[in-house]
Amino acid sequence: MTHDHDLVLRPTDAQTTAALNPPAGRNGGDLVVETLAGLGATTVFGLPGQHALGMFDALRRSDLRYVGLRVENNAGFAADAYGRVTGEAAPLLLSTGPGALTSLAALQEAAAASAPVLAISSQVPTAGLGGGRHGYLHELPDQAASFRGVVKSVHTVRTQSQIPSAIAAAWKSALTAPHGPVWVEIPQDVLLAPTALPGVTALDATPEELVPRPELTALAAHLLSRAERPAVIAGGGVVRADAAGKLLALAEKLDAPVVTTFGGKGAFPWTHPLSLQSWLEDRHTTDFLEDADVLLVVGSGLGELSSNYHTFAPRGRVVQIEADLGKLESNHPALGIHADARLALQALLETVEERTDPTAPERVRDVLGRVAARIGAQELTLEQEVLASVRRALPAGAPSFWDMTILAYWAWSAFDAHAPNLMHSAQGAGGLGYGFPAALGAAAADPTRPVLAVSGDGGALYSVAELATARQYGLDVTWLIVDDGGYGILREYMTDAFGQATATELTRPDYVALAESFGVPGVRTAPDTLEEDLAAALATPGPSVVVLPAVLRMFAPTHLG
Repeated sequence: MTHDHDLVLRPTDAQTTAALNPPAGRNGGDLVVETLAGLGATTVFGLPGQHALGMFDALRRSDLRYVGLRVENNAGFAADAYGRVTGEAAPLLLSTGPGALTSLAALQEAAAASAPVLAISSQVPTAGLGGGRHGYLHELPDQAASFRGVVKSVHTVRTQSQIPSAIAAAWKSALTAPHGPVWVEIPQDVLLAPTALPGVTALDATPEELVPRPELTALAAHLLSRAERPAVIAGGGVVRADAAGKLLALAEKLDAPVVTTFGGKGAFPWTHPLSLQSWLEDRHTTDFLEDADVLLVVGSGLGELSSNYHTFAPRGRVVQIEADLGKLESNHPALGIHADARLALQALLETVEERTDPTAPERVRDVLGRVAARIGAQELTLEQEVLASVRRALPAGAPSFWDMTILAYWAWSAFDAHAPNLMHSAQGAGGLGYGFPAALGAAAADPTRPVLAVSGDGGALYSVAELATARQYGLDVTWLIVDDGGYGILREYMTDAFGQATATELTRPDYVALAESFGVPGVRTAPDTLEEDLAAALATPGPSVVVLPAVLRMFAPTHLG
């Protein structure tokens, strides 16, 4: 009798021959790039450094495409976007110490947004691991400790034979729901040493599915089927799980209104009769959701932004589907279902009873009308026209990447993403500088469509070096820079709180001239010509910069009263 654990894959004659006669001139770095290729990677991002040269030397013996950015944090943002767009783990190659640490803010954003990034860093030579304090360049007592609170998993390699398994384990971790960044570190001497190990062939690192418990989905289906006023909050987990179709089917089966979080933009059709759109920073929406007798929260932890700054206080029963165990019931008591959004929604679809509520579309229209009236009373025509111009100029199916800037904050609530996985921002961790390098990563992932990046002048100064990257690789990214001469939102916050702003004003360059100095076309526009200029830039292949000098204002918050 043969048991499953007795089965082994026997090598073919060709594999045996290759194993006995590995190519000459390989080092530990070759094991890294061979493993990545064997796992299915095609593109890697990064920045070389002294300790990591073994990996980068191996790239020239590999078919992997390398996209090199100018700052490690920006390389991390590019990998983050690549992972979001493709759903694949995006390799990020880094050097030791300062190079590694410079990527931390990008990895925090990837963690907050559940973007699968496979960061592979060099380390000091093996003798320096464990805080030996030998005084190596870039030495840290415990480099991995700096990343443990940020990434999903940490993997430290000490020998060449550990490289394939460590990277495969990290790959699996990055792609197991919830997706996220992972960290692998390999000492310099391990990367540089010649290797006689056979070339790495295909590995199996298939992530495990996070399946909901059937007794929990049965109870959830019972509650939703018998609800009088059900509603749904759809978060980024719906987008990451590619579950928008199942969400739509469930909402229509239940006649349940749906609001999407800022991370869940596009998870539900914007103009659908049941769509509350994304007006989460509005008391009218908050009141509506609080009034639901059963509230289904899918792929959201109901954090600060998704709860109108923690003023949301549901009165009905909450059902929460969340792949991140730490977020389950972290803010509100709920029937917590630890599961991938796609699998859980499918289970609900199969078990809920159809219900009809002819008043649901009318109630949705009432809420949206109240929101529109509130915004309309604030004399914010410029802001609304600018955002509408961007939407009209952006081709259908083209992704956009938004930095932390006032126009992005408007877009979170008011921008129609058109489809899932097309609008992305740094709202997960909230760091500056995300928009442009992330757009470069998306353009590297799919060169068949233009990509839009949106930044303020403050955020743009974090990323100007990547104009060289855009030019070097001919990446089709149009960068809209809204130039208001400072950190606009902080200027507003400080003026509102203290009567005047401090440390918010910036001396900035001529962004058009700066772009052209990199060989990137630039144009200065105005609100009434923005749509035309932006559309022309997006229609022209290759990188471009559009600068809009404008001081935009935010709509009034509703959580401070």
